[in-house]
Amino acid sequence: MTARWIAPAAAAAVALLVVTGGWLAPHTVDTVIGLPWETARPGAPLGTDSLGRDVLSRTLAGGLGIAATAVLAGVATTAVGTALGLLAGWRGGVADRAVRAVADVLLALPALVAALVLAVALPGPVAVVVGSVVVGAPLTAKLVRDGTRRVRAAGFVEAAVARGERTPAVLVREVLPALAGLTAADAGLRFVVALQLASALGVLGFGAQPPAADWALMLREDLPGAVLNPPR
Repeated sequence: MTARWIAPAAAAAVALLVVTGGWLAPHTVDTVIGLPWETARPGAPLGTDSLGRDVLSRTLAGGLGIAATAVLAGVATTAVGTALGLLAGWRGGVADRAVRAVADVLLALPALVAALVLAVALPGPVAVVVGSVVVGAPLTAKLVRDGTRRVRAAGFVEAAVARGERTPAVLVREVLPALAGLTAADAGLRFVVALQLASALGVLGFGAQPPAADWALMLREDLPGAVLNPPR
C-alpha cells in the first residue's frame, strides 16, 4: 500500500468500526458485568464503568450517534454554504455584498459559544447542526464564492451560457462539478468541526443522556474513575 492510501484506509477502518461497533460488542451496553470501575480483567479488557458495565462494549457502540450528528452537520453546512457561495459568485452586485457582509459578522462568532447558546433552547444534536451551519456556512460560502468567480470566466461555462442554458442548469451542470474538489475538502473540515462541537456539548451535559452509550457522555460519567483507578 502506498503512503497516499494509508490515511484514507485508516479513516475508512475507523468509520467501519463506528458503524458496526454495536454488533461487535461482546455485551449489551446496559449489561452489568462487575463492580464499578474495575480495572482490566478477562472478559472486560478495558474494565468497567461507574455502574459496572463493560467499557469495551460501550466504546464500540458509543460512536455512531455522535458521528451521525457530525456527518449531518457537515452535509448541512456544506450545502447551505455552497448555495450561498454560488449565488454570490454568480450574481455579484447586491447579492455578493450581502452574503459577504453576513459572513463576516457570523465568522466572528466562536463556534462553541454559538452552540452553547443554541443548546439552551434546542436538543444537543439539533444545536450542533444549527450551530455548525451558522458558524461554518459563511466560510464555505466565501470559498465557493471565490471559486465561482474564477470558474465563471471559463470557456465551458461561457459556452453553456451562449447555448441559452438557464442559470440553475449552468450552476449545477458546469460550475458545481468544477468546484467538487473544493467543496469535498471543505466538507471534511466541516465534519471535523461538528465532531468537536458534538463532543464538547456532550461532555458539558447537552448531548446524549444516561443510560445511552455515547463517547462524550462516557467521558463525563467516568472521569471520576480515573482518580479511583488511575492508569499504571
